[in-house]
Amino acid sequence: MTDVSNQQLQHQTVLLEEAVHALVWRADGIYVDGTFGRGGHSRAVLGKLGDGARLVGFDKDPQAIATAQAIGDARFEIVHDSFATLSDALAERGIQKVSGVLLDLGVSSPQFDDPARGFSFRHDGPLDMRMDTTRGESAADWLARATQQELTEVIRDYGEERFAFQIAKAIVARRSASDRLGPLTRTRELAEIVAHAVKTREKGKDPATRTFQAIRIFINQELADLQVALEAALASLEQGGRLVVISFHSLEDRIVKRFMQSQASVPPLDRRLPLRASELPVPPLKLLGRVMPSETEIAANPRARSAVMRVAERVAP
Repeated sequence: MTDVSNQQLQHQTVLLEEAVHALVWRADGIYVDGTFGRGGHSRAVLGKLGDGARLVGFDKDPQAIATAQAIGDARFEIVHDSFATLSDALAERGIQKVSGVLLDLGVSSPQFDDPARGFSFRHDGPLDMRMDTTRGESAADWLARATQQELTEVIRDYGEERFAFQIAKAIVARRSASDRLGPLTRTRELAEIVAHAVKTREKGKDPATRTFQAIRIFINQELADLQVALEAALASLEQGGRLVVISFHSLEDRIVKRFMQSQASVPPLDRRLPLRASELPVPPLKLLGRVMPSETEIAANPRARSAVMRVAERVAP
């Protein structure tokens, strides 16, 4: 049980008005909120929809599911699963096409600020880091079994940490002392191990930032799920449908940017081919732009600083 107050665990939805404005282009459509969180985007979307519309939300977090189930709106349904299951979930509900898909990536403030979830090095808590606490392997379980090479690769690739080898070596060394010290199960101890292994760090950034990010991404398979979800979203969008994605770090944004750009262009054609204009291939997506938080929003919510929203429209079947 945690003594963190409800006020501390409030979530400020980033780019709320901008995302909903970009997403909802027809009031009678079917929409997907791939990351319900605490429902900021979903509630705003429902406020824009007519009586015959539908909104399907997804989330892995049981606490988010509990919040979603309290929404008394017949147009809304929540799915307790990753947005990577979008295709199957829509098919199970008889939905062939949707008017828009919104993905707000990363960790919500309630998840990050609750020590019991283990996402943050700023609070001491169990090394869990699972977005869905009802299934899967915790960070502590993985740290107890991963090889030094696996630790190095995860911390390097998902955290872009140049001291990944040194950190992995220190974690393995700590593990060898488990008979005397007990297993590594607390966030604060992991943060201290990383701090001792990292030689230098950017001013104002905690040494553990990249390592905690890397382990969280790996435990929840965030990047793999994102790639699957982007493909599923594209396949499910009707003509004119919108894909709106908000990311908070470079690895996510790079995947989103490359996916949208690849789907908004066609391979070069052989100029010798006798093709009419009507026969030229049309890319499935049109890029509608990139949106960053305003200085006013960043001042009110510093966690919005790293957010990037990318928007694309389905233009061809």
